[in-house]
Amino acid sequence: MKKSKREKSFKTKEIQGQLQSIFNNNPQKTYNYKQLASELGLKKTSDRQRVIELLNNLHDVEFIMETERGKYKLNSRRGFITGTIEREGVKNYLRPDDGGDLIFIPESKMHHALNHDKVKAFLYARRKGFAPEGEVIEVTERSRDTFVGVLSITKYTAFLVVNNKILTNDIFIPMDKLKGGKDGQKAIVKIIEWPAKAKNPVGEVIDILGDSGENNTEMHAILAEFGLPYTYPEEIDKYAEKIEPGITKDEVKRRVDMRNVPTFTIDPKDAKDFDDALSIRKLKDGTWEVGVHIADVTHYVKPNDIIDKEAFSRATSVYLVDRTIPMLPERLSNFICSLRPDEEKLCYSVIFNLDENAQVLKYNIAHTVIKSDRRFTYEDAQSVIETGEGDMKEKILKLNELAKKLRAERFKNGAIAFDREEVRFEIDEKGKPLSVYFKTQKEANNLVEEFMLLANKTVATHIGKTKKGQKTKTFVYRIHDVPNPDKMENFSQFIRKFGYKLKTTGKNSEVSGAINHLLDDIQGKKEQNLIETLAIRSMAKAIYSTENIGHYGLAFEYYTHFTSPIRRFPDMMVHRLLDRYAAEQRSANASETEDQCQHCSEMEQLAANAERASIKYKQVEYMKDHLGKVFDGVISGVTEWGIYVELTENKCEGMIPIRELGNDYYSLDEKNYCIVGQRSGKKYSLGDPLTVRVVKANLDKKQLDFEIV
Repeated sequence: MKKSKREKSFKTKEIQGQLQSIFNNNPQKTYNYKQLASELGLKKTSDRQRVIELLNNLHDVEFIMETERGKYKLNSRRGFITGTIEREGVKNYLRPDDGGDLIFIPESKMHHALNHDKVKAFLYARRKGFAPEGEVIEVTERSRDTFVGVLSITKYTAFLVVNNKILTNDIFIPMDKLKGGKDGQKAIVKIIEWPAKAKNPVGEVIDILGDSGENNTEMHAILAEFGLPYTYPEEIDKYAEKIEPGITKDEVKRRVDMRNVPTFTIDPKDAKDFDDALSIRKLKDGTWEVGVHIADVTHYVKPNDIIDKEAFSRATSVYLVDRTIPMLPERLSNFICSLRPDEEKLCYSVIFNLDENAQVLKYNIAHTVIKSDRRFTYEDAQSVIETGEGDMKEKILKLNELAKKLRAERFKNGAIAFDREEVRFEIDEKGKPLSVYFKTQKEANNLVEEFMLLANKTVATHIGKTKKGQKTKTFVYRIHDVPNPDKMENFSQFIRKFGYKLKTTGKNSEVSGAINHLLDDIQGKKEQNLIETLAIRSMAKAIYSTENIGHYGLAFEYYTHFTSPIRRFPDMMVHRLLDRYAAEQRSANASETEDQCQHCSEMEQLAANAERASIKYKQVEYMKDHLGKVFDGVISGVTEWGIYVELTENKCEGMIPIRELGNDYYSLDEKNYCIVGQRSGKKYSLGDPLTVRVVKANLDKKQLDFEIV
């Protein structure tokens, strides 16, 4: 017998009431429809479908909010909300602290809040069919108070003109706060006040960087933009000069002496900080002893001395197009700790015993003393691999043979092969880019990489993998989460237009295997760079953490960073933790270590952003000499304000503003990575080929403007 509409309606209201009770009684808990149906004892498909409909209704009226796809929790905002401002193009959004949808904040309602500031906001009642909208009530924490820009000085007034993506209002500078700055110079200015009713903040000059367009000025400006240091403190350099580089007999006695084992370094040709070396020798039983020797930085840098504090603050060396801004003073990074040829050096080493199949039979993590016999560039080592001739050829060829087997094993276990081309510039003595070229990974690079990966994995496993009943000690892991399923599904949908398929569900090794298959398929195709870029965007970012979840991209259950302490602070942390636990001391404080990990992850991201900005600047500078010229390219980005095109010849990227696309209104279709003209139906999609002309090169904004030919 069919149920009447009245009975159905009664049951629906009853279920809705029960759902509301569950959310009200568990305000912090997140549920999906299956969990709720189970809790209510609903097993029929029709009743479960009703739960889905009711969840959608409760979401529409904002009783609940969707924290991630298909997962809901009580909306406890009640009008006021806290979060972080995120600027996307010309629009401002609030990312709520408690998750959920981004909230649009009109420029007129920002009330002096800036990008990345933490704020309290008022959430307007949501209109059906419209995105949520709000208004900033209070800035609770400024993300920054110093800005880089160009001084604009007249007889009576002075302003710092800042890139409007960062700050929409120029900073007013009183004449007595100019610190000798001249019109047109680049400077760093600190905001000292911003009266509530004033349009412009008031600031004072902190430092004059120099004349706009001059290479040093621009590179320092990029570093300052990201809050990164561009000079090294003099007192720390002086402190480093007093460090005794000599190796005493007593110190050698405390270490494994490997000075007579054939050892060498392989690094880029312009490198000065050699922080890793490899050694190899055949043992009597026919196995191979391979040593991965890492500069023993923490022997010289003591916890909480001034070098250590500065190194932690920086957390990483920064690599711009034309320079390295080191984490450690030059005396340490390029001299005392650098594993230079024919010099005795102190190292922290992982010494492996490998069979012919590159299987680890045993290992020893030990403090050593070494003496490198030869400094190879990657090109030198590659030449030995390709020709079978040259210094230490037997050693290099054997290591390469073993590295290939390690690499094959890694990919068999599900590692992903992201070997992307890197943009490089040939520059003159003044920093002007003369040409663009691309650096690709060759066997010599892979040789070094595989043994560094093996050392990092071994060290992490040594501490992280405990016997049953043993408590795991606090450690620094390099973790990489599995890809976001929604991002992977969108990526899979997008690549279908190029004729590719991608498996996005199943075991981790199956999905990573499918990604590798795709990356092989696109080699040499015009869409290669685009698809590789999108594949990387679909992945999580690797970070440092005390909570080990493994490294998805490398297919390692345990992984850390041990091999580059000259340029990364987490590696110094790992060295110290190894010493601590070798001395059988108690576990390090997990909360403090996690805070340090978070700081290092954040600084790593800033350094990567600065590196990208320096590449972008040099690309724009290079293209300044190609104004009016025509190039082939592909659409590499679509936004509400324009489309981005990457030139095929040199990978320089520029934008075609929406207003230049003809007399039409274009709307963004995010899911399909395209913009569509409402009247014409004209569609511009990610990956579409386009022929463009270079019309403008703005160095201050690091922006190229193109037009369609």
